[in-house]
Amino acid sequence: MTALLEVADLAKAYRGVHAVDGVSFAVASGTITGMIGPNGSGKSTTIDCLSGFQRADRGRVSLDGHDITGLAPQKIARTFQTVRVFDQFDLVANLMVAVEPFRRVGWHDALARTARYRAARDAAEARAHELIELVGLTRLVAAPAGILSYGQKKLLALAAALMPKPRLVVLDEPVAGVNPTRINEVADILRKVNAAGATFLIVEHNVEFITGLCDHVIVLDQGKKLVEGPPAEVHSDQRVLDAYLGIDERQTSAVAEAS
Repeated sequence: MTALLEVADLAKAYRGVHAVDGVSFAVASGTITGMIGPNGSGKSTTIDCLSGFQRADRGRVSLDGHDITGLAPQKIARTFQTVRVFDQFDLVANLMVAVEPFRRVGWHDALARTARYRAARDAAEARAHELIELVGLTRLVAAPAGILSYGQKKLLALAAALMPKPRLVVLDEPVAGVNPTRINEVADILRKVNAAGATFLIVEHNVEFITGLCDHVIVLDQGKKLVEGPPAEVHSDQRVLDAYLGIDERQTSAVAEAS
């Protein structure tokens, strides 16, 4: 399959500590790709660098064949570990804010409320209502986002990332801290949007969620790419088990089983 996102030799260090150390991978168009790894493996730093929220020390990022290395963070839609919503705004207003940087309308159109501006506004509002229905929040459409539960705010943040109809969406811990029912809802939503043509790169600690949803999985450990491949192969790879469990813990478990 054609690569939509290509990351080559990405590196980022903080005071001499290599958070990301020469990571290379590709995300094929039309797929759901997962990125996993133990705490401190470099997952969040990797997606921060490729999406423009941090500047990499080295490496190249290409989106659909175009070099976007170091560009401002408007080329790739994404969510964050910490839920970002405007509590005082209703759900539609939250999504209208999210799509604003992607509109093809000049400031003079907005100031004069031209026909072009009104058409763009109406299209954005229709898109917002469509996504609010998709994530199951229609009954709360007129409510301020501040009354939403944590899981519902996660759904609203997902809808915001989908507002500009991106070809690639990067999700950072989309099911962290939500209940099992909500996790299944998120998986179903992602499958629907993926079937409609969107490509996803998902960073997540929930390995079961990733292996059950993704077409391809990338594993990072200590800032380096450890292994990648189909979920079943990655899940059973001894290097992945060692990275998550630790050699000492595995040896201790083996001794306990033998005794």
